[in-house]
Amino acid sequence: MDKLYILIPAYNEEENIENCVDQWYPIVEISVGTRLVVIDDGSKDSTYKILQELSQTRPQLIPLTKSNGGHGHTLLYGYRYAINNGADYIFQTDSDGQTNPEEFIKFWNERNNFDAVIGNRITRGDGKDRKFVENVVCLMLRVIFGVKVPDANAPFRLMKAELVAKYIDRLPEDFNIPNIMFTAYFAYFHERVKFIPITFKPRAGGTNSINIRKIIKIGWSALWDFVKLRRNINR
Repeated sequence: MDKLYILIPAYNEEENIENCVDQWYPIVEISVGTRLVVIDDGSKDSTYKILQELSQTRPQLIPLTKSNGGHGHTLLYGYRYAINNGADYIFQTDSDGQTNPEEFIKFWNERNNFDAVIGNRITRGDGKDRKFVENVVCLMLRVIFGVKVPDANAPFRLMKAELVAKYIDRLPEDFNIPNIMFTAYFAYFHERVKFIPITFKPRAGGTNSINIRKIIKIGWSALWDFVKLRRNINR
């Protein structure tokens, strides 16, 4: 039986987190080896407390907490946790209600055909600014790495754990945008990857901690990170 870990990072999501767990928990009940791992990134609200309460009646829910390190650091923390606990597959999504759990089955059904199945957010419910940023990122990957992908950073991806383990140590522990680099590595090294269109809704509630100013700052940092990682890609 395939051992699936669904990873969801969360930061100050007390308004969304119970609904998020209610939406995704039925998926992990399909198998006793499957876990829903929600990682609290040092929230200042009651996110982790709510998760602990929810886990009392949901044995396959694993709430974790850590000091605040940002979305990328939390993803890498979660990926390593899944790998170290023997996951066969890792599925990652976010806690803000923008993705649709009903679309997971399309990805799961492709797990034997591809090493990674990644969402393609054709329509963005989070606004034109975010879509523009994604287009710029994809252009940067094409120029710097020579790869063409439709969506580099979608928070809706199913990956074989062994594939994530293959590339994770190439990234610094505090890397801001690991999903983008995983997508780039998968494409550059011709791994078996499929992109599937997904729904991407407006945020369900709460406040997004990533604003445009922060996106621009991350973007400039990412440009130089991409250049450095490209120089070392074949080492």
